[in-house]
This record gives sequence, C-alpha cells and structure tokens, in this order.
Amino acid sequence: MDIPPKPFAFFGTPYVARDTLAYLASQGYVPEVVVSSPDAHRGRGLTLTPSETKTWALEHELKVLTPLKIDTDFIEEIRDYGCAYAIVVAYGKILPQGLIDAFPLGILNIHYSLLPKYRGASPVEGALLAGETETGVAIQQMVYALDAGDVLRSETTEIAPHETTRELRPRLVSLGARLLVDMLPAFEAGTLTPIPQDHTKATVTKKIRKEQGELSLKGDASANWNKYRAYAESPGTYTFLEKDGNRIRVKIRTATFEQGAFVPQLVVPEGKNETAYSSLVSSGYVPV
Repeated sequence: MDIPPKPFAFFGTPYVARDTLAYLASQGYVPEVVVSSPDAHRGRGLTLTPSETKTWALEHELKVLTPLKIDTDFIEEIRDYGCAYAIVVAYGKILPQGLIDAFPLGILNIHYSLLPKYRGASPVEGALLAGETETGVAIQQMVYALDAGDVLRSETTEIAPHETTRELRPRLVSLGARLLVDMLPAFEAGTLTPIPQDHTKATVTKKIRKEQGELSLKGDASANWNKYRAYAESPGTYTFLEKDGNRIRVKIRTATFEQGAFVPQLVVPEGKNETAYSSLVSSGYVPV
C-alpha cells in the first residue's frame, strides 16, 4: 500500500515556481499552503497584479498566504498547517532561521545551477555569461546562508550553443521539478545522504540591473553573444549606434553568432518600431 506524501508548504512567486508547483500537484504532491509574494504593480499601467504562482494556486483552490515579511507572527501562522517540510522555488525573500526551524524536516530549495557554482539570484544568467557548456539543477537542504546547504540531489545538462535564457530556463525548471518528485519519497523516508558543498569553490551571482544589458558592437564578439544569451529573457540587451552625430539607443531582439562574429538581426530603435539591423547599417548608422 502506497504511503501518502507528508504535508508540506510551497514557497514561490514567478512562473518558474508556478510551473514547478503545477508539476508537483500533477504527481500527487499538493501542498497544504502556498506562500507567495504580495501582489505588485506591473505593466505600463502599473496594475496591482498577483504573482503567477498565487494565480495558479487560487485557480486550483489552494490556500495562499502573501506575507509582507517573514516575522514571528507569520512563522506561528505557518506552524498551524502542520507541515513536515517546505519547498522553496524563487520565492524572492530571505528566509530566517526561525522559519527553517518551523518545519521538522527543514526546507528544500531547487537551485538552477550545479552548486556551489553560481549561487545567488541569477544562476542561469551566470552560467551563460561565463560561456559554460553545461549546467544543471541542485536540490539543497536550505540553511541560513546563501545557497550553502547540503546538496540532496543534482543533475547535469548540456547547454546548446544557441540556447538563451528563453530556452534554457524552462528546461531547467522542468528538470528540477522531475528531479524533486523523484527524490521526495526518499527524502520523506529519511534515506537520502546529504552531500556538503565545497565552499571554497563557490561563485555568487547577483540580481541583474537593466543597465547591465548594454553591449558595444565594437567589443569582444563572444562576450556580446554570451551577454545576449544570458539577458535574452530579462532585462534584454541594447547598444548605441550613431549617424551624422546623432546617437540612438537600440534594443537587440534577435542576434546570431557565426564564424566568430556577433550580428544583431531584429532591433528596436528607441521610440520606433522593430526593424532589421541591416537596414540601419545600410542607412548609415555605425556602432558607437
């Protein structure tokens, strides 16, 4: 007779968490409660909008909490759900030790890199920026330190030369969700062997700012290609072109890298519609 899953809480905010939660539920792992970030102003109209994870959870009639902060009151509230452990996927807040201790089996976190490499906020982007040819997913036992917990399970995957964050991130989300479901029975039974990280080999990535998307077409072509791939989903890349002393900012929508050359394809000059980069060049614009 199958043993039913232990009760757990799920913490997550953006679509990567939503997709993981959806897969968990499809495999019979339905959380007692979902915790997501509060509704935020999004879009040009700054409409107050719930997170992707909250929206999915409410559509599937799950209990949702959206605390402004993780304080003692919230920790006591989450204890009332009687969860054995929690799963965290891109929640967006630092979890204090008191919350970790609130779960008898602790907290699991899916991280989209091969820890200890690329800890922090942007591991997928970090791997692409560095020109890595492989990456992976690690499921760690969360501790009160940045992505420093013992690794319970990991899996490696190759990065295709053409892959950007648009293609790679969803692949890693799917990989992580499957890996998590596969290991949960052993985790709940207490039969997994944690593997401590080698902290001397740790690298850290930070939250990406919009201005980091700037690149120079006169710069290193490989570095430009890696930045384009890393920031393709967000915040995007841009460059500056000039004609007759007129300098314009140009967003790069698509680009190629062939025979050592980085070439923008579709671009959006500031304040104008999408056009071919080649048309700007033929009209006299040159890289700054």
